[in-house]
Amino acid sequence: MVSIRPCQIGDLMSMQNANLTCLPENYQMKYYLYHFLTWPQTSFVAEDDKGNVVGYVLAKIDENDPKRGHITSLAVLRSQRKLGIATKLMKQAEVALLEVFDADCVSLHVRKSNRAAFSLYHEVLKFKIDEIEKEYYGDKEDAYSMVLYLKPEVEEEKEREKQLEKINKAAKESIEAAKRSNEPQPVSNVIHGKKKNVKKIE
Repeated sequence: MVSIRPCQIGDLMSMQNANLTCLPENYQMKYYLYHFLTWPQTSFVAEDDKGNVVGYVLAKIDENDPKRGHITSLAVLRSQRKLGIATKLMKQAEVALLEVFDADCVSLHVRKSNRAAFSLYHEVLKFKIDEIEKEYYGDKEDAYSMVLYLKPEVEEEKEREKQLEKINKAAKESIEAAKRSNEPQPVSNVIHGKKKNVKKIE
């Protein structure tokens, strides 16, 4: 049986090992320590009945937006997959970001080629694609930037903003098109392939 608990400083080495085993995006130990010391409430580990760490989620608050959480890294050992562990880890991080930091939303990045992870985030956890970030990863692969709103009222406001932005964009394009259609057309000096002599007015 696997249980989810808050990360402790003694777990950092096991978390790094899981990261190196499971993911191409790796971090130095000082990065894990920085996360633990700065946001100790938002990272969790999955522990089996023998006390071994078999998965983790590393989460934080965006340094530029205190109302936005971010999932830095999520990993579950291959032998423990398809058991719902990743979902439980993510749900625990979401609850902590909302209850401890009152975050409005949580974001993450996922490789476009990682269909299994994308399916987890999009279909199970209900994250939505916010944008595609070109060459986000070190090997130049694109990333889906995804977001999950933790408060329904914030999601509704963001949807209204997006709709208004679309309306304003469409209106601007219509105005520009109307301006172009009303511009005077240049008179050609060539008629049926022959140059037209234009009399100069003194």
